[in-house]
Amino acid sequence: MVQERTLPVISAASTSVNREEGLRLYEDMVLGRTFEDKCAEMYYRGKMFGFVHLYNGQEAVSSGVIRSMRPDDYVCSTYRDHVHALSAGVPPREVMAELFGKATGCSKGRGGSMHLFSAEHNLLGGYAFVAEGIPVATGAAFQSKYRKEALGDRTADQVTACFFGDGAANNGQFFECLNMAALWKLPILYVVENNKWAIGMAHDRATSQPEIYKKASVFGMHGVEVDGMDVLAVRAVAQEAVARARAGEGPTLIEALTYRFRGHSLADPDELRSKTEKEFWFSRDPIKKLAAHLVEQNLVSQDELKQIDRRIQATVEEAVQFGLDSPEPDPKDLYRYVFAEDE
Repeated sequence: MVQERTLPVISAASTSVNREEGLRLYEDMVLGRTFEDKCAEMYYRGKMFGFVHLYNGQEAVSSGVIRSMRPDDYVCSTYRDHVHALSAGVPPREVMAELFGKATGCSKGRGGSMHLFSAEHNLLGGYAFVAEGIPVATGAAFQSKYRKEALGDRTADQVTACFFGDGAANNGQFFECLNMAALWKLPILYVVENNKWAIGMAHDRATSQPEIYKKASVFGMHGVEVDGMDVLAVRAVAQEAVARARAGEGPTLIEALTYRFRGHSLADPDELRSKTEKEFWFSRDPIKKLAAHLVEQNLVSQDELKQIDRRIQATVEEAVQFGLDSPEPDPKDLYRYVFAEDE
């Protein structure tokens, strides 16, 4: 059965974007898609091990939210974290090297696919357990507010974006953290990437209130639903939420209706979802949608987009070679990074 919900009137047609921003969003989404496709290739060739969860189809959420934030804002991810890391500015070669378990990876080869981390880019980590990142992100938002209001640091106006899936919205940490964030007016965006499936459990079968954004009302929090296959719509919602958070007006719960084009992980045969459902969502590919919009608005040409595609492909190929050529972590460093080190 095709799962669809009536969407709000926020779409590419009701938002505007200039050439520079449009190309930036397109490039970011293409990087995410190309990177994930290459990960699948490396995994099936036996070059990558462990659990690998790809983000194909959900790129509009990552690009729309993270590219609406500042570089010094915080991003907290899930086990489907590769593209969040890329959107946050972590170099593709560092992400790929981490997936190969190499010392040059962003987590020094100790995290792998589900535990990407970069202090330099304020990426607070990927988390393997469902909803595990929500308290971490809430804590990051609290420290921003505390530094600004209690310590008088006027530069501490950072906003945190916390990503999680629809399955996490039935977890106790979700409710506890939203309650605290609303009570203390924390500068945070709770972004639910509702891709309709929590591993093999259909969302509508798992919750008594499938419209997750409405749960915000319980806490007196602003909640909004957005078409997660439309990067311009996500961007418009995110920009408003970031502005509210930075102005001290508190958190926002954003439910982005999206879809993963691959199985839950690369080890998932993806036999539970119907062909009809998948074809419905494939037709709403967010990258093709943005490309068509940019061309229709005479902001770019097809040739320009193809040039970006080729450049991104070369970047990803270089990242793979960098990862393959990088050294394994040195056994003598086994106990490094257990505790924070002095500068």
